[in-house]
Amino acid sequence: MFALENSAGLQTAARTLLRFAFGFLFLAHGWQKYFQFTIEGTTAAFGQMGVPAANLLAPLAATLEIAGGAAIILGLLTRVCAGLLGVQMIVALFMVHAAAGVFVENGGFELVLALAAGALALLLVGPGRISLDALIFKGKKADKVLVNA
Repeated sequence: MFALENSAGLQTAARTLLRFAFGFLFLAHGWQKYFQFTIEGTTAAFGQMGVPAANLLAPLAATLEIAGGAAIILGLLTRVCAGLLGVQMIVALFMVHAAAGVFVENGGFELVLALAAGALALLLVGPGRISLDALIFKGKKADKVLVNA
């Protein structure tokens, strides 16, 4: 098992899998806020959930989810986007979902906790070698901060 843990190819595959899965989920949720629920509907829902400044935060959250999700899929500014999305999910967890318990069918926090964990894991491990970050920052000091591949 030790050899698998230290395999650069498997680490790259794991990071790519994390990016694609969580990037897609964030992108889908932002898309849903814009086009299925509409921004007006999302704003109203945020207001009913007690989110302050819902008319500002609803479009901001939806835009961050779409743009951040797409950027994570591409591996572009991965740690920045993952950090912002992770914070957004932690705020949603405590502000809206914690009081409803664990399970999502009751409005609980299981989904936002999973999304936060995935985003924060990407913040910690970086995008990997198959990413725009690795291509853009290759050979620069920034790659040690942004890519760490």
